[in-house]
Amino acid sequence: MSVNLSGRVAVVTGGARGIGLEISITLAKHGAHVAIIDKSAEDLEKALEEVEKQGVKALGLTSDATKRDQIDRAISEVVKEFNQIDILVNNVGAYPRKPFIEMTEEFWREMIDVNLTSAFLFTKAVVPIMMKRMYGRIINISSITGLYHGVPGLVYYGAAKAGLVGFTKCLAAELAPYKITVNAIAPGPILTPGVRSIWSPEDIRIQELVNPLKRFGLPRDVANVVVFLVSDYAEFITGQLIVVDGGLTFVNPRQVVKEILELKQRGEL
Repeated sequence: MSVNLSGRVAVVTGGARGIGLEISITLAKHGAHVAIIDKSAEDLEKALEEVEKQGVKALGLTSDATKRDQIDRAISEVVKEFNQIDILVNNVGAYPRKPFIEMTEEFWREMIDVNLTSAFLFTKAVVPIMMKRMYGRIINISSITGLYHGVPGLVYYGAAKAGLVGFTKCLAAELAPYKITVNAIAPGPILTPGVRSIWSPEDIRIQELVNPLKRFGLPRDVANVVVFLVSDYAEFITGQLIVVDGGLTFVNPRQVVKEILELKQRGEL
């Protein structure tokens, strides 16, 4: 199966590093022109170089994903450059850990804005463009956190990512008459620079061992699903949540504990 996205224009939020960068590069590899929107100008410069190596046009724009005026300006620049937007990947997010008891209302609102409201704002700016062309592909990057797993210190993240799935399903129903599909992806733990900064080597090793596929998820695992969902092969798929976790969510917790204890007894952990 060969995916050809030539002539398509994609917008990837938070697309300059981690999973977002891999999505940007992979879309470009399949022929799509890519507009990367990120708050870091330094990361944007490096990301653009990687995308342009794929032989497509690339546009980098700095924007605060929680500010409507900045988002509208960025999307206007994309339309000015490419005259269309076919694909939107709402990837931007943040996940600093903080115990619930220590969360202020200000922190809660800030994190909900980054992880959920940002998708609303970008989609709000892009959908009218897609409706006029009677075509569009919207992908929302959710998480297994809040949907399948509860994680201490990430209450706001779980709430936002679960909300993103509800947003996806209802929006898919509303936009279907315009031939716009809307789907969500829920990654499990994915080995990105951000994860490496907060996970210990032991935690990473345990994750690799307990996963049914015996490895950590990689950004390419998510990017490949994005490419499929925005391709013509997935034109009859909408309102769906695709879990990308190597089978982690169906692992029996007892078996996980048993395996970890056995590994420690054998000195392998």
